[in-house]
Amino acid sequence: MKEAFYVLYLLLLVSGLEAVVTKPNSGNFIECLRYRISPENPITDAIFTADNTTTFLSSYLSYTKNTRFSSPNYKKLLAIVVAKHVAHVQATVVCAKSNGIQIRIRSGGHDNEGLSYTSSVPFVILDMHNLRTITVDVSSKKAWVQAGATLGELYVKINEASQTLAFPAGICATVGAGGHISGGGYGNLMRKFGITVDHVIDAQLIDVNGKLLNRSTMGEDLFWAIRGGGGASFGVILSWKIKLVEVPKILTVFKVNKTLEHGGTDVLYKWQLVANKFPDNLFLRAMPQVVNGTQHGERTIAVVFWAQFLGRTDELMAIMKQSFPELGLRREDCQEMSWLNTTLFWAMLPAGTPKTVLLDRPTDPVFFKSKSDYVKKPIPKEGLEKIWKTMLKFNNIVWLHFNPYGGMMARIPANATAFPHRKGNLFKVQYYTTWLDPNVTESNLSMMKELYEVAEPYVSSNPREAFFNYRDIDIGSNPSGETNVDRGGGSAKIYGSKYFLGNLKRLMQVKAKYDPENFFKNEQSIPPVRVM
Repeated sequence: MKEAFYVLYLLLLVSGLEAVVTKPNSGNFIECLRYRISPENPITDAIFTADNTTTFLSSYLSYTKNTRFSSPNYKKLLAIVVAKHVAHVQATVVCAKSNGIQIRIRSGGHDNEGLSYTSSVPFVILDMHNLRTITVDVSSKKAWVQAGATLGELYVKINEASQTLAFPAGICATVGAGGHISGGGYGNLMRKFGITVDHVIDAQLIDVNGKLLNRSTMGEDLFWAIRGGGGASFGVILSWKIKLVEVPKILTVFKVNKTLEHGGTDVLYKWQLVANKFPDNLFLRAMPQVVNGTQHGERTIAVVFWAQFLGRTDELMAIMKQSFPELGLRREDCQEMSWLNTTLFWAMLPAGTPKTVLLDRPTDPVFFKSKSDYVKKPIPKEGLEKIWKTMLKFNNIVWLHFNPYGGMMARIPANATAFPHRKGNLFKVQYYTTWLDPNVTESNLSMMKELYEVAEPYVSSNPREAFFNYRDIDIGSNPSGETNVDRGGGSAKIYGSKYFLGNLKRLMQVKAKYDPENFFKNEQSIPPVRVM
């Protein structure tokens, strides 16, 4: 009986009835899923629909990290498929495509603008968090990590296998490997080793036809594109094969505060002159943030300097004394620890915190907004003071990350992978604000735009560069169901040139070759264009 229904269903599709395409039917989609899945890999328990509001909502919220998007659009979100097997992923792609339903792919749920789980047209969420297997081969210094695994899980697994191997990825333990790596995720090992995509040597991807591909079967063009161009424009990333890097058994870290009253602006100005010239083994981030002043009700800026050094304290002290004495680093500021424990330090967790905390998957969303910039020449002190003045207007938490470049980042060509931001940058900026009261959302989004405008004279221009993993809808977007380029200056060209610079043209050509009908799309996806 089921086979007869499905044959009729296919005939309706082939006959081109508009209703099937323009008014997607969740029932048809789910029936298609069930038909395509064999009894060995049952999918029924992996499908959540709005019919069961409680489980549907909890499934939606479980990996919704930004509270701005905590209310699902019940009119548009037809189903959530929490894949437990590769076949579930393949079926979701095929059935969504054949039913004219958009797909959003979510691994860790950290998309800053919620594009991995929101849409204004009928769509399904393909949730990858159950696909989280990690295998580490110490002898070859390689590992396979599935898209739904978190960075914390990856770090613990590496550490269980070796005390001297690591992976140059981010400091947020709950980020999913699928999106983090595909967008060019970075961390505090970037000056020594480069970023995540520089260490990807193979991948598994489900393409627009539901086929499982690896590096050899997808071809070098597509393999290049998913390393920094974001996977969600090209298919569903299932797993990455990564090269691990060697680190010492003992590293040194420190954290030093400099408020404005203690010369914070002057010290930060000097930091801009030296941070990208330090030995590759040293990563020294500057983090300006609003803090309470010494007087009641007073607020000021503190610049917090966070450092990680692939070596011991004595050597680090000598470098700082010679190159950056203005910081006033003392031996007692430094802590020596293993690489895995540095991940706890960067997460601001107290010494002695068990490493198992890195395996936690907390559901603790907050309201937040993030933006990014790249800086090519030092921001003058008067420019920094304008930024401080704007930050102090915020009534909630606001901070910036100044992440130093140089080292390996300056030696890898801009077109080696799809991630283009390499030589010529002093540092990358992340702007971040978070709040609790939903009633102040609009005012905080407006304040972030003002802060971004104040910084404009001091950052890259033509285009004003942006980091894809710090997704920012303000820099240009398309409607959910379209991806316009328009040679005269369409939205995709605007945001694409900021994220991908000179690599955009090749990315669009790869997209046209592998997904010519633009099935995999979102508000900031790559358009399928053969000639620009």
